[in-house]
Order: sequence, then structure tokens, then C-alpha cells
Amino acid sequence: MLRETLLRKLDHLIEFHGKARESVLPVLQDLQATYGYLGEETINEVARTFGISQTEVFSVASFYHFLNTKEKGKYVIRICRTISCELRDKANILRALESELGIRMGETTHDKKYSLDYANCMGMCDRGPSMMVNDDLYADLTPSKAVDIVLSYR
Repeated sequence: MLRETLLRKLDHLIEFHGKARESVLPVLQDLQATYGYLGEETINEVARTFGISQTEVFSVASFYHFLNTKEKGKYVIRICRTISCELRDKANILRALESELGIRMGETTHDKKYSLDYANCMGMCDRGPSMMVNDDLYADLTPSKAVDIVLSYR
């Protein structure tokens, strides 16, 4: 990514969100929406712009499961990791997805098409297990239903 492009984008976001400390999260969200993930250069420039340490920015970026500090696939599949989904056969869904995609939890396919990650509660405890593919939420999953959903994103 060109540094000048990133700096222009950051200036625009600061105009929109402001430079107060509570604006770090929405700025990071917008940068991820633009670039797909929050790389080292992005984190460093956000820290410089806000006058805080890189460690503080990285802490925010790595705390939230929906912010990525590493490049992810085109389709990020997030599996709910709460006890409700665990009790409703989440493990078999995960095994089916890992087998179909040829990757393990936390990995990205070689073609950069799919990434498989955990997420905390998706608010679907009564309809678990649940997963998201990018911003699309799915519930009442079975292993075969989960695989069919993911393959529909090809």
C-alpha cells in the first residue's frame, strides 16, 4: 500500500471521526473496510496520527475478533465459540469445514479465498450453532449445511 494513499485516507477519517482517543476503533474499522486488514504500516500510522503507541493501537486491533491484523481470504468464515454453540455440535461443523477447505482454524487457503476463524457470541444462542461469512450471519447449522453455505461463496 502506498504510504501517501494511507495518509490521505487517515486524514479523511480524522476529519470524519475526530482525533479523540475513542475514535481509534472506528478509524481502524474504516481502514479495515478499505484495505481488508490492519497491517503493520497501518497500525504505525494510526499510532503516529493519534499520538499514541503502536502497542496501544495493536492492542485495540487484536482485541476485537472482527479486526484483522493479518491478511485474510476474500471470505472470512467465523465460527461462534460460545458454550451454547459448543453444546449444539459446533465441533463437527468445524471439522467439516476444515476438511472441505483443507485448512485448520486460524488459517487461510493458499488461493486466499477463505479464512477460518473463531468469533465470540453472535447473538444467536437460541439458534446455534452459528457462523458468519464476511457480514452474512447463518444459524441452525449442521455440518453439511455449513459446507453448502461456504461453497456457495465460490
